[in-house]
Amino acid sequence: MKNVLVLFGGCSSEHDVSVVSAASVISNINAEKYNIYMMGITKDGKWYLYEGPVSSLPEDKWLNDGKRTKAFVAPDRDVHGVVVLRETGPETIYIDVAFPVLHGKNGEDGTIQGLFQLAGIPFVGCDMTSSAVSMDKIHTNTIADEWKIPQARWDFVTRHSYETGVKTLESVVNKLGYPIFVKPANAGSSVGISKAHDFDELKAGLMLAFEHDDRVLFEEFIDGYEVECAVLGNNDLFTGVVGQITPANEFYDYDAKYSNAASILNIPALVSEESRDKVAQQAVKTFKALGCSGFSRVDFFVRKSDNAVLFNEINTIPGFTSISMYPKMIEAAGVSYGELCDRLIELAIEKWGK
Repeated sequence: MKNVLVLFGGCSSEHDVSVVSAASVISNINAEKYNIYMMGITKDGKWYLYEGPVSSLPEDKWLNDGKRTKAFVAPDRDVHGVVVLRETGPETIYIDVAFPVLHGKNGEDGTIQGLFQLAGIPFVGCDMTSSAVSMDKIHTNTIADEWKIPQARWDFVTRHSYETGVKTLESVVNKLGYPIFVKPANAGSSVGISKAHDFDELKAGLMLAFEHDDRVLFEEFIDGYEVECAVLGNNDLFTGVVGQITPANEFYDYDAKYSNAASILNIPALVSEESRDKVAQQAVKTFKALGCSGFSRVDFFVRKSDNAVLFNEINTIPGFTSISMYPKMIEAAGVSYGELCDRLIELAIEKWGK
């Protein structure tokens, strides 16, 4: 049997979501086909091989339940796996495939992917470059424009350009008008995002975004439906049934995604079949434009006034919790959660030739 390493937690604002997603992934990987090893990363960056009940992952109960042993992924390709610092001395575990379930920074942004590429270990999901580019909203939007993928009008500012007066908020308002969405260039799951209706809110939103990144994206408001598409594959791409979010809050922020049960998920999306087809087509085009592989969730707006399909963002390690859209959209297309996990592992092996 192949050894599969599932990583969870991490130094990220999405740490708490990661442990829930990982518990679902681990519970659905075929244990008769794979040996599963669990590696947890604490919020302050400590790495442990975890040998305990999967049910203890949520709420970081794993830190008190089961056995934790300091460990790390070795970049040395001769090791091809994990070094566990046992009391009796270092132990190495050969890893055939890694399955990072690390949302947001330090997990979805190319950092962990670069480590696996150095180590020569096949891993689930996008490679280092596509992960990094997809995580950065400014780079993503630039590529979308180059590939002529329709999206909202946008602008950006760096901390330096703002503080030196090279870039002003007035110029952003003149270009985009109100309302304006303010987003850190690199932050997952709507963390640090705000919606500005006037200049005071715009400045406050910029200061909030600067808490998460030195580069900030501005986007015009789109009066439309928020829809999502799950893409699966390396070359021959499969899309799930397009879904739609009706946010509990003014927009689909972190609380609406993970804390507020009032948000409504509709699969299929409550837009025309023609619009759903366009969303799927644009999702595949975006996936290819960004050099993605394995899986990603691509989010769009369907504008109410003319049904235009406009790219919003891409998530290269989308949520895998029991309420997450990605596995639900794939399941609606006929692929169960367990089959999805198996296929993702197979895609990793296919991509990296192991």
